[in-house]
Amino acid sequence: MRKFLFLLVSVFLLAGCKSQKPVPQPEVVEVIEPAFDVVSIAVIQADLINTQFEAVIKIDNPNVFALNLSSLGYELYGNGKLWADGKGVDLLHIPAKSSCQTEFRFSMNFINMNRPLLDDIIAKRQVRYRFAGNVNVIPVIPNTESFNMNFERSGLSGVKEKATDKMPSYSEQPSAGKQASSAQFIDNW
Repeated sequence: MRKFLFLLVSVFLLAGCKSQKPVPQPEVVEVIEPAFDVVSIAVIQADLINTQFEAVIKIDNPNVFALNLSSLGYELYGNGKLWADGKGVDLLHIPAKSSCQTEFRFSMNFINMNRPLLDDIIAKRQVRYRFAGNVNVIPVIPNTESFNMNFERSGLSGVKEKATDKMPSYSEQPSAGKQASSAQFIDNW
C-alpha cells in the first residue's frame, strides 16, 4: 500500500509540474552607442580681443530605433588648450539609422590663448581638436532604460570663416567664455 501511495503522489506531482506554462522572457534589445564627430570649426566674428566660434558636431545613430539625448556635458580642446565647456539639456532626437548635427558657439579671449594656436586660427590652418564628454541616451523603444555614456573624439579640422551667420556687434555680445547652441546649452564657465 505504501508503494501504491508513493506512486500515486509521484504521478500527481509530475502532472502538476508538467501543466505549468513557461514564463515568457522579455526580448533583449541591444543598444549601440551613438558616435560623435566634429564636422567643422568656424570663426563667426573676430574682434580685437575676443573671437566667436562655432563647432558643428555630427551624431550618428546606428540603431534600428530612435534615440533622444537628454543631457550632455562637453569639453572642446584646440591644440591641447581648452576652448569651451558646457552642459545642455533636452538636446536632440536622432531618428533610427540616421544622424543629426548641432552647433556649439563659444568665444575665445586671445589674451589668455596659446600663441601657436592663435597663429593657426589667424592663418586658418588645421587645428588638432579633442571633443569629449558624457551624454544621457534614451532609446525610444519600450522596456529599455536610459544610460550614460562617455565619448571622446580627436582629429584635425580646418578653421574657416563663416560669413553667413554673423554674431551681434562687440557691445551686444555675451561676456567672454559664454557659448550657445541650437540645442540650448548652458554656460559652464
